[in-house]
Amino acid sequence: MDLQAKKKALKMISYGLYILTAKADEVAGCTVTWLSQASMNPPMITVNLEKESHTYKMVEKSRQFVVNFLGKGQKEIASKFFKHVQVEDSKINGFDFRTGVTGSPILLEAVAYLECRVVDILKQGDHHVVLAEVIEAGVQKELEPLALRETGWSYGG
Repeated sequence: MDLQAKKKALKMISYGLYILTAKADEVAGCTVTWLSQASMNPPMITVNLEKESHTYKMVEKSRQFVVNFLGKGQKEIASKFFKHVQVEDSKINGFDFRTGVTGSPILLEAVAYLECRVVDILKQGDHHVVLAEVIEAGVQKELEPLALRETGWSYGG
């Protein structure tokens, strides 16, 4: 296999940019890109999380999470979740949040959100595939979604 061609082709897959938050023993959150709708009835998504990450461990333990959708002009929010989260005064990494029905944080700056309960986890590779049912959803702002490609960043390959 041509490794350069493989890497280049895989980076051509279109991705959005999201903040995934969860709470078990503590609050966790990270920027994610590998997310897709998996079913309409019941509504389900898949998200791939790095198996060694703190956020993955909190999702695995709590069996629930929130996907916070970002819109154009919100690249800064995504960049703040590349590092370990800090919670202070109802803020995560400086952004206001409220607690959803799952107990996970919903970012008030998010364009939209999906609250999810884990159905299954496929534990293969360096990222595990989390299949989750959407149990609550909301739209908080009318902004076009932020795509990974628009940020100048890339992930994968």
